[in-house]
Amino acid sequence: MRHIFQLAGALGLCACLAFSGGCELPIPNDDSGQAPAEGQLSAIFLDVGQADAALFTFPDGRHMLVDGGNNNDGEKICDYLREAGVERLEYMVATHPHEDHIGGLDDVLEQFQVDNVYAPVLDDGDVPTTKTYEDFLTAVEAEGCGLTPAAAGDRLLEESGLSVEVLSPAGSGYSELNDYSIVLRVDFGQTSWLLTGDAEALVEEEMLEGGYDMSADLLKVGHHGSDSSSSAAFLQQVKPTNAVISCGTDNSYGHPHESTLEALEDIGANLWRTDLQGSIRAVSDGTETKVEADPTVCCDGSR
Repeated sequence: MRHIFQLAGALGLCACLAFSGGCELPIPNDDSGQAPAEGQLSAIFLDVGQADAALFTFPDGRHMLVDGGNNNDGEKICDYLREAGVERLEYMVATHPHEDHIGGLDDVLEQFQVDNVYAPVLDDGDVPTTKTYEDFLTAVEAEGCGLTPAAAGDRLLEESGLSVEVLSPAGSGYSELNDYSIVLRVDFGQTSWLLTGDAEALVEEEMLEGGYDMSADLLKVGHHGSDSSSSAAFLQQVKPTNAVISCGTDNSYGHPHESTLEALEDIGANLWRTDLQGSIRAVSDGTETKVEADPTVCCDGSR
């Protein structure tokens, strides 16, 4: 059996979180009455140190939070959401159950209405037993929204001029938990943004072989700029104008690795780094994507 972030142990959540077999991903109804192709799509990649968290705002005002930083980032992310006028998250995506991606999501779930939480399906042997993971599952159960499985080919959102598609994970039995990462492609008008979580070179190859259109105006660089991701073949297909790297100042992993920076420079991408520039804001009007640093928005306590 495979599970969506199922905790092995005493939580007693197996009944509500277990998942096996195929599933058609439900798409929440759009009752806004506003055409998504009008207006703008925006995202802010929050400066949460050696972690990931990004808030997307769709043209009709709906919000999607992708990952939630480390454990100590939760309250700071909640503070930012309130400052940004967010009262409700229609979508939350936990790309994979590492602490630097789901650590603060329990705080968000406790303090905001969350309509839909998406997570990858894990094999039994890959299910974590950390307290961070337990806290996340407990918060999801308390919110009452449940976990929705996300896999390659699913769409979280599909409307005229706007779509959010899942490109990975496409398989199971990965040797690295990073490779279960939910990879998202966000298309708005003529612009495309690609977010790869911590997916590594193996998954990049899978996506290329899957025949997806990988070209993107903006790439959220995989695994904090590690050389385990951003393979040459992958970057040649994506050819992003802008590349965003979320990593911590002087982090112990040496992220982003020099080889990754050189590879991105070789394809002509504009580099944006949270460790050097603070939070990074992207905006699309459906025709072009504009990116700028916004150091006034900072969730990283080390700054």
